[in-house]
Amino acid sequence: MSFSAEAMMHDQFLRNRPFDDLQPGDAASLVRSVGRDDIELFAAVSGDVNPAHVDAGFAAASRFGHVVAHGMWTGALISAVLGTAMPGPGTIYLGQELKFLKPVAPGDTVTATVTVREKRPEKKIVLLDTTCTNQRGETVLSGVATVIAPDRPMEWPRAPLPDVLLRRHGHYDALLKQAAALPPAPAAIVHPCSAAAILGAVEVREAGLLEPVLVGPVARIRAAAEEARVSLEGIRIEDVPHSHAAAERAVALAAAGEVATLVKGSLHTDELLEAVLAKDGGLRTARRLSHAYVMDVPTYPKPLVVTDAAVNIQPNLEQKRDICQNAIDLLCRLGRPEPLVAVLAAVETVSSKMQATLDAAALSTMAQRGQITGAKVDGPLAFDNAISLEAARTKGIASPVAGQADILLVPDLEAGNMLAKQLIYLGGATAAGIVLGARIPIVLTSRADPLTARIASAALARLVAAP
Repeated sequence: MSFSAEAMMHDQFLRNRPFDDLQPGDAASLVRSVGRDDIELFAAVSGDVNPAHVDAGFAAASRFGHVVAHGMWTGALISAVLGTAMPGPGTIYLGQELKFLKPVAPGDTVTATVTVREKRPEKKIVLLDTTCTNQRGETVLSGVATVIAPDRPMEWPRAPLPDVLLRRHGHYDALLKQAAALPPAPAAIVHPCSAAAILGAVEVREAGLLEPVLVGPVARIRAAAEEARVSLEGIRIEDVPHSHAAAERAVALAAAGEVATLVKGSLHTDELLEAVLAKDGGLRTARRLSHAYVMDVPTYPKPLVVTDAAVNIQPNLEQKRDICQNAIDLLCRLGRPEPLVAVLAAVETVSSKMQATLDAAALSTMAQRGQITGAKVDGPLAFDNAISLEAARTKGIASPVAGQADILLVPDLEAGNMLAKQLIYLGGATAAGIVLGARIPIVLTSRADPLTARIASAALARLVAAP
């Protein structure tokens, strides 16, 4: 007698086969297709990150020439049949012999089958032949399971499984590869007087992106390095008495061409930017300074820029034009021709009662008339129809930007800051940040930033600073 565990999966209840009902030759099976998600989920749960399973580059040079599923992923299908179908709930798994005969590759469909071989009535022990075959009928696994079968019939509600979302972060890969191909750029780390700031400087140096110049009180810098347990050997230190002097000295180094970027250490952002904007500092341009987050959002198919979420509190129309152009120039520098800019508001219709919608409409017109160049700009757009084609279609929005924005231009700093942090803390995003509009790029780091964000921010600065 044969049973399909796959068919029973649509039943709301699990039903077992007690010892007395089992007969030699009885069988049950389960069919599963293995994909990249299955392999990566198994690696995440088990901790088995053997590169043969999760690294296509490594696997290409292996015996099989491609990634293979974990052997125990296939073995787990056997366990699933035993625990849910035959014998089912109440079964106690005592032992399992397994032989792995052929590799299982992504895309394979595996049928796991258990067949009763022998019953031992004294302890209600059952031996079952266990096999897994692929879609070509080839046996990929064989063995024998030893179980104690349940002694009475049982029906139990099937437990609902949670929805699982895999968060993959790959949007920075091209960015990092592009930056790593360039020689490290000299970078002034401004007032690095905390362990976190010193670690950040060492990390970007080790990544080959920036060559740090530490600007601050030398005694405090060395104390921070001691706390961080890192060596400062080979790293230049510019000794100045305090944070304000550190900002001024770093700006002077940049104006003289000795460094190609500034990186905020343990001083306030306003203190650093005040020095950058000083009339005699040599770093000002005709463009307004603005901040851009280049975000790796796992649920979005490409990098997403949010601007401005850190510098301009309530920008007017002219300032928004600069913020928009800075972000466009950034993406063009990163190799994204004619990016799509969504100018955000709470609604997608123009209303005289909502200044954000008026500014959005004006910016769209400015782009059409060449006052903003290098991109397609449209607005006002609400967040949902800026990033979701389905939402845009539902609302009947005809736009070259809607549903596929590269840049989200927010109404003000409060909206941008909340949006960015929601994407980070609820959406699992990583945010690399950079200040644009000066003669050189400026990195604003945070103690809360993960290593991936700090490295990506350094890569952004390296690419923007490239001649």
